[in-house]
Amino acid sequence: MDKIEVVVAHHERATLRAGDVFLKIDVDRANTDVEVAAMALAPIPTPEVLWRKPPVLAIAALPGTALGRLGEPSTASPAAWAAAGAAVRTLHDAPLPPWPGRSVDEITARLDSECEWLVTHDVLPTELVRRNRRIAETALRPWTPVFTHGDLQISHVFVDGDEITGVIDWSEAAPGDALYDLATLTLGHEERLGDVLAGYGTDVDLDVIRAWWSLRSLLGVRWLVEHGFDPSAPGCEVDVLSRSRR
Repeated sequence: MDKIEVVVAHHERATLRAGDVFLKIDVDRANTDVEVAAMALAPIPTPEVLWRKPPVLAIAALPGTALGRLGEPSTASPAAWAAAGAAVRTLHDAPLPPWPGRSVDEITARLDSECEWLVTHDVLPTELVRRNRRIAETALRPWTPVFTHGDLQISHVFVDGDEITGVIDWSEAAPGDALYDLATLTLGHEERLGDVLAGYGTDVDLDVIRAWWSLRSLLGVRWLVEHGFDPSAPGCEVDVLSRSRR
């Protein structure tokens, strides 16, 4: 080891890499509790927990590289994306974790609050927010809960060639909507949805996937702005909202 890499850092949490060890520091111990418990329950590869001394969690690095990054073209093969879809299906077929997930009412209330903030603070054009809020409505329906990762960004899925080597960052794992995970995985990489669904192996409602793309993007803009990230970067959340069509 010749350096310490800051992977992410803001006032809520930070992740540092020292050689083959990641040190995750979170001010909310509940997040780490969920992460450790979810990794123990998940039937797909996850990082090895090396030690834990709150607020620090040490985990081993996964082999391979991330499936991609939001806002950047993914160089991963169609087979790798299909393998990611198969891994998600394995997770969704597993028994539910024994803690509650978010209800439709909770998500709806937060969505309404975020849309109001975006318009009131002139962060996004009013019509763009309203259009995507209408699209998001399709996702706000009853679903049969499955074991969801809850934040299945492509940067959280690691591959080596065409094989999945593991999935990281489980602090939002909970019972939830299967299509939310699939939408999160393909957010900003809509052209890869067919590969993911080929691996997932079952028909899904594409309108609900599109609704979750809009909903997740609307929910994410404020957090990104307040934590020093740019949701307007090419290919990221604002682009997703701008490309949305009912």
